[in-house]
Amino acid sequence: MAAHFPPWANAAARATLVACAAVGGGVPLALIAWVRTPNVSRRYAPVSQPVPFDHRLHVTGFGIDCRYCHSAVARSPTAGIPAASMCVPCHTPLWLSSPQLAPVRQSLATGRPMEWNRVHTLPDFVYFDHSAHVTKGVGCETCHGRVDQMARVYQIAPLTMQWCVSCHRDPAPHLRPDSAITTMGWRAPEGQPALGRRLIAANNVRSLTNCTTCHR
Repeated sequence: MAAHFPPWANAAARATLVACAAVGGGVPLALIAWVRTPNVSRRYAPVSQPVPFDHRLHVTGFGIDCRYCHSAVARSPTAGIPAASMCVPCHTPLWLSSPQLAPVRQSLATGRPMEWNRVHTLPDFVYFDHSAHVTKGVGCETCHGRVDQMARVYQIAPLTMQWCVSCHRDPAPHLRPDSAITTMGWRAPEGQPALGRRLIAANNVRSLTNCTTCHR
């Protein structure tokens, strides 16, 4: 009795099964990798704002502490967005009347806050508390990068779960004294491992890796 299929049919069937398995597993993996690329996360992409606020000038030039504008960072989950009235004391009337600060004048006149554009965005199912990190010794630079070198702030950290959990597992290398929380380009004057261990004990830093720490 003649065969129903030619000899090469078995090889074709095996190749088809292998291709299906590769596509079934490869496509999800490719998508997981793709969503972590800067094209999707907007990492390294400067974000335009209603006012051309140059962090280089304010942080390096004028030496303004991060907590002056982001005043709630040490006591609230959110860092806080500066109100338009906070810009007024530092600028002369001539500069306040410039076209660049038109949104500031409009906000002051109407009482409506300026609509700043977010730079770092976490999913709704992720809970992040700024105060819990700042008061334990995590510096602004650790997550936000060298904002003192940015004309327009952009995202430096990947903000992936793996990135966060790696720090939670071993927080010592990322800790600094309270006096250096907002210092840009800070380096430990002594060995970082020894300093980190001392700050862990002094600040009662716990290695929290359970799911409910961030997913509540």
